[in-house]
Amino acid sequence: MPFVEFDVDAYIEHLRQTDPEFREAWDSSRTEYRILGELISLRKKKGLSQTALAKMTGQKQQVISRIENKESSPTLKTLCALTDMLDVDIMLVPRHQEVSSTTV
Repeated sequence: MPFVEFDVDAYIEHLRQTDPEFREAWDSSRTEYRILGELISLRKKKGLSQTALAKMTGQKQQVISRIENKESSPTLKTLCALTDMLDVDIMLVPRHQEVSSTTV
């Protein structure tokens, strides 16, 4: 079978526009993936392995792996421990608002 070029982004957008259930599922998962991506990126920038981060937060490496692979959701307590060890804060801001230094 010959290779056929496929525009995944266009297909996803088509589904978002035509299927309300898909749109809800897709849009609700985007925030989770963005947060997890940031956590993984921060861990790697700090040169920490999953094992090292796990020890710092009192977790097992498997717990960090499951969180990073979206196999389980962290509790708020675990999420706060992760952000503390990665030296970042969680900010809640209204959607479509730029974060500025004056936002509390």
